[in-house]
Amino acid sequence: MTVKSFAKINLGLEIVGQRPDGYHDIRTLFQSISLADELFFDAAPAGAILLDGDDPTVAWDETNLVHRAARLLQEKTGTDQGARIQVKKAVPAGRGLGGGSSNAAVTLLALNRMWGLRLDAAGLAPMARRLGADVPFFLQGGLCLGEDIGDRLTRLPDLAPLPCLLVFPPFPISTASIYAGVGPTLTSAGKVGKIMRFLESGDLGLLENDLEHVIFRAYPELEGWKRYFRERGAILSQVSGSGSAVYGLFADAESALEARRRLPGTPAARLAVTLPREGYWAQLGAGV
Repeated sequence: MTVKSFAKINLGLEIVGQRPDGYHDIRTLFQSISLADELFFDAAPAGAILLDGDDPTVAWDETNLVHRAARLLQEKTGTDQGARIQVKKAVPAGRGLGGGSSNAAVTLLALNRMWGLRLDAAGLAPMARRLGADVPFFLQGGLCLGEDIGDRLTRLPDLAPLPCLLVFPPFPISTASIYAGVGPTLTSAGKVGKIMRFLESGDLGLLENDLEHVIFRAYPELEGWKRYFRERGAILSQVSGSGSAVYGLFADAESALEARRRLPGTPAARLAVTLPREGYWAQLGAGV
């Protein structure tokens, strides 16, 4: 069984407040994009989870979210079936694109099917939340409003597909290190945030990523890429999540291609497109 594992970008992110457990409540817009890893699933001896991948910067051991997702599914259902899983990476780790979380979500979906467990979305969702705040989104796809720590989701009407040009700096960013730098001035509890105004107006230009205040202090070169995208006519340009990927959304493919051709220097870059929910499931579900 072969399954695609799509990345996401954040179309805005607002810090709402800090929780007693040290985490932050946020408000964000998750948007799936066509950039995708591929996961290959096959049978393995009873109880065994055999995981391997082609990215040497990723740990392919018991700490990997794919391995943890498979073990959690075994634990919660009592099945002794095993799986051999291979991951072909295209979504770079530590860039705010949710690659590991997406891999975990599609592992739940694929093994649920392969092992004949017949769990529905409501049965898989608690396991997704246990694995990570972003994981539940990848059981939805399309455009979703994420609240609390990002795991309370509201499906939203899809935007028309938009070309998305992404730049990948040669370094990952630790999410924990960025949130550690968030101070009280960034919280917006009780305020009508720009995301809510966007939901009323549909104006993408309203959206901002509050984490950029912290990110740009530590990595000023990322602000330069954001500026470049805006100068090339991007409708919206932000760091995705806590970074380090920077994206630009463009009105048409020609504008995005021209921006890619004129990229200064030699950064790693990919051209993708935003994926509406129907397209997300049509492509992901072809393997599942």
